[in-house]
Amino acid sequence: MAKVGQDTLKTRRTLSVGDKNYDYFSLDAASKSGLGDISRLPFSLKVLLENLLRYEDGISVFVNDIKALGSWLENKTSDHEIAFRPARVLMQDFTGVPAVVDLAAMRQAMLELGGDPQKINPLSPVDLVIDHSVMIDNFGTTNSFNANVDKEFERNQERYEFLRWGSKAFDNFRVVPPGTGICHQVNLEFLAQTVWTDEVDSKVFAYPDTLVGTDSHTTMVNGLAVLGWGVGGIEAEAAMLGQPVSMIVPEVVGFKMTGEMREGATATDLVLRVVQMLREKGVVGKFVEFFGEALDNLSLPDRATL
Repeated sequence: MAKVGQDTLKTRRTLSVGDKNYDYFSLDAASKSGLGDISRLPFSLKVLLENLLRYEDGISVFVNDIKALGSWLENKTSDHEIAFRPARVLMQDFTGVPAVVDLAAMRQAMLELGGDPQKINPLSPVDLVIDHSVMIDNFGTTNSFNANVDKEFERNQERYEFLRWGSKAFDNFRVVPPGTGICHQVNLEFLAQTVWTDEVDSKVFAYPDTLVGTDSHTTMVNGLAVLGWGVGGIEAEAAMLGQPVSMIVPEVVGFKMTGEMREGATATDLVLRVVQMLREKGVVGKFVEFFGEALDNLSLPDRATL
C-alpha cells in the first residue's frame, strides 16, 4: 500500500494495541457519515467497502463509488463499476514466469533509456508458487519426494536460476520453490495473513488481506476470511503493477443448509449438489455437467435452500 486516499467521509481512525498504534478506515464511521445502516451488508462487500474508503482519491475511486456499495442493500444488487486494489497477488509458474520476464524486459528498457532499472518493481506484494509445471517421475518409494524434487531442478535449471535472480532483484517479489505444495495450500498455510499492516507517511495502517490469483481455485482462501478470486495473467500483472481491478459490484448469493447429512454422504457429495443448485439458479456455469448422472444420486441434507 503505497498511499492512502483523501478520506472525504472522515472515516480514518486509530486503534491502540499495547504500545502500538494502527490507523484504519472504520466502517462504523462510514455508516455515521451518511452511508446508513450497513450492518447487514455481506462480509465480502464490507471488505470491498473498506478498500474503497482507503483508496478514495477522486481519480479512480470516488465518493459515489463508496455510496454505491452502501446502497447495495436497497436492491441486493448493483450495476455500479468500482476499482478494487488487492493487497497482494498470487501467481503460479505458468503465468508467473512470463510476468517476471516482462519485468526483466522493462528493467532492460529502462537501462537503455539511461534510467535507473532498480525503479522497476512490483508495487503490490507478489508470491509466485512453482507447482503447475511440476512433473512426477518417481512414486511408491520412501525417496520418491526427494528424487522428484532433484529431477525437477535438473530439468528446469535455467528457469529456476532466472526465478532465483528475480526473487533477489525485485522488491515485493517472492518465489516458493517446487516441492513445497500447490499454490492454494501454500496460500492458506503460509501466505495469507488475514490482516496486513503497512507504513505510510510514518503511520502504520491495518487493513484486510485481499488478493487476486492466476487460478480459479484462489477462492479457497475465502475460508480464512481472506477475500480473493482468480483472474487471468494480464489482470494479475496489472494488479502487480499497481493498477486497480475494475469490476461491477459483485453479486452475492446466500446459501443456507439445515438438517443432517445422510449416512454415507461425503463433503464432495455436498459440494457438488450445492454447485448444481446454484447452477440451476444461474449463479455458476455448466461445468458441473461433467459429473453427469452422479449428481442425481447424491445423499444430501434434508433441506437446502437458496
